[in-house]
Amino acid sequence: MTADSRLSTGASTQFLVAAASFVIVVAGLREASELVLPFLVAVFLAVVSVPFMRWLHRLGLPLPLAVLSTVLAAIGVMSLLVIVIGQSVNEFTVAAPFYQDRLQALMESTLDLLEGYGVPITGAASLDLLPVGIFDVLGTALGAVTSFASRTFLVFLTVIFILMEAAGFSGKLQRAFGEGTDLGQFERMTQQVQKYLVIKTAMSAITGTVVGLWAALMGLDFALLWGVTAFLLNFIPNLGSIIAAVPAVLLAVVQFGPGRAAAIAVGYLVINMVFGSFLEPMLLGRRLGLSTLVVFVSLVFWGWVWGPIGMLFSVPLTMTIKIALENTQDLKWIAVMLDANPSSRRLAAAEKAAVSPYS
Repeated sequence: MTADSRLSTGASTQFLVAAASFVIVVAGLREASELVLPFLVAVFLAVVSVPFMRWLHRLGLPLPLAVLSTVLAAIGVMSLLVIVIGQSVNEFTVAAPFYQDRLQALMESTLDLLEGYGVPITGAASLDLLPVGIFDVLGTALGAVTSFASRTFLVFLTVIFILMEAAGFSGKLQRAFGEGTDLGQFERMTQQVQKYLVIKTAMSAITGTVVGLWAALMGLDFALLWGVTAFLLNFIPNLGSIIAAVPAVLLAVVQFGPGRAAAIAVGYLVINMVFGSFLEPMLLGRRLGLSTLVVFVSLVFWGWVWGPIGMLFSVPLTMTIKIALENTQDLKWIAVMLDANPSSRRLAAAEKAAVSPYS
């Protein structure tokens, strides 16, 4: 056997072992969802809450009191969110069949009108393709989120322990691996993950607030629900804003007609362009972005593994993995492949720099 064939066999074996390990890990994550998901939510809340806890600590508050105050604030926000979602979902679930029937009737009359003008219509088969069941899907998904969020004891108990550990974690690592150990790379990765989650959460909250105010201003029913939906789905770039807008615009068509529904759709478009396409990239930077294809694939994958909660955390999880890969030498190329495509101007500048690096 030649040296080249031995290298090829070794690479193939490594690939098969890596693929088998990946399958085993994914199967384990799916089976252990009851245990992993509360811990995942706790880590998310802790990472987002760390800046507030450190701010309280810098004000002179003792660490245990700063942790307690942070956890109480997080409990207050989460409890308010659960109450709002629960109440809105209950009201929406009661009213959804009525709106769905009206939407179905409106679509049927529209198809009849088009058929009267000679537009070929395939009949009842066309109605099966229309998204009239999206109200049920939205209610089921938000209901699942509310049901999960109600299991708060384990989540916040874990948050308390994580926040207590966060204050002295760097010192613990120094003692574990030696006082002279360079933790710069680990600290950079941690700061990047924290920056992404904090800014993304803040921008999602602002987006949800503005969407809710816009829906209320336009007189749309369940304005609070549309604001909460926009907040949750804003964690999914590009696709999330579309998914959040569809049920609200469909309800506007039923409630007001196409004119005001178009105005509401334009409002959604403007809000998401301002926050999603301008402010958020400016605050996060290009490095904290993902390809649209990767966003879609991660949405499907994590949704399959963990259901609605996995879909909400799909992009933060994928972004965390991308940041970790960026801080390694061997796997950095995977992070580059996960990144968004560079603009033509940035690509031209990179090519120019590659041709004349000393110019």
